[in-house]
Amino acid sequence: MRITGKSAALAMGLLVSTVFPAFAEKVTIKDVTGRDVEVNVPVKHVILGEGRQIYFLAALDKKNPFEHVVGWRDDLPKADPESYQAYLAKYPDIAKLPTFGGMKDGTFDIEQAVALKPDVILMNIDAKTATEEAGYIEKLGKVGIPLVYVDFREKPMENTEPSMRVMGQLMGKQDIAEEFIKFRSDSIKRVTDVLDKDKPKRPVVFVERAGGYSDDCCMSFGNENFGKMVEIAGGINMAKDIIPGTFGTVNPEQVIASNPDQIIITGGKWDAYVPGGDWVGVGYGADLKEARRKLENLTKRPAFTGVKAVADGNVHAIWHQFYNNPYQFVAIQEIAKWLHPELFKDLDPEATFRELHARFLPLDYKPGYFVSLKDDK
Repeated sequence: MRITGKSAALAMGLLVSTVFPAFAEKVTIKDVTGRDVEVNVPVKHVILGEGRQIYFLAALDKKNPFEHVVGWRDDLPKADPESYQAYLAKYPDIAKLPTFGGMKDGTFDIEQAVALKPDVILMNIDAKTATEEAGYIEKLGKVGIPLVYVDFREKPMENTEPSMRVMGQLMGKQDIAEEFIKFRSDSIKRVTDVLDKDKPKRPVVFVERAGGYSDDCCMSFGNENFGKMVEIAGGINMAKDIIPGTFGTVNPEQVIASNPDQIIITGGKWDAYVPGGDWVGVGYGADLKEARRKLENLTKRPAFTGVKAVADGNVHAIWHQFYNNPYQFVAIQEIAKWLHPELFKDLDPEATFRELHARFLPLDYKPGYFVSLKDDK
């Protein structure tokens, strides 16, 4: 049988379609800023504008979240060394990934990014102003590289679900993204349904952002991020009417005058930033005995003088990185349990976090994310 050129081409086409999966499809994705961005999906090569974006990429790819990462910002080993070391132990090749500085501090190397030929660059929304001022979107657009914004930090309670859906579209993991979103929603409802039914008195809560990171006091949250988590968990965020945006500062006199019923301090192991600092080193597999010691030490600062929360022992520390990933529902459960221990005596945030790891994440769960002066010594 003689094979004509036309038949050969047809045969080759059938062979290609049989051997290889469907080619990438160009779609228009609306990112969390409302921009319409054309991207070939599923993406095969991605640059993470922040290393901690691996938190949500991992939730979509339990087998190997780094498979399509060709470069990332250099923050994860410094901001969350325990998680980095756990990922490094499982995926040793991540040590070879090209790293970048940040858009906001002007150290992002756009030429290096272009050389890596990514299908998309993911950028956090807090870098938007710096990105626009530097004209990065236009520069990348000229070489066909789209930039997509996500947000788990500025307005996480508003933008986590759309950000996860954007990620699901980009990675071709829409079903997993929707499964995660439902798990997150159901976990939050386990708090809000009880509060809606019982309507308990809401304690005043002061959330100190990164307590002990510096000698200054006190960074906190307005009506978003941990501030919003406190409200969802059945408390009153002390700083919501003091701080107009997501992040800000209150002075020690305002803390003393407000006399909060509860104090929550966010922490992490930040030796890379502040060696030997007073920060509370909670996190993946943390030493909770040492974390409790450092938490108690922070209560001796002038800002907490005579405050009810300290007198009653209602001072707690929680993993700072809950402020920057889609696992905030675990934090909401833990805060609810601190604020309303009787109401939520059967709620087990550790079990929720353990289930999250078992169902979605590539790492085995290790406790260490929460500590309280109410805990036994």
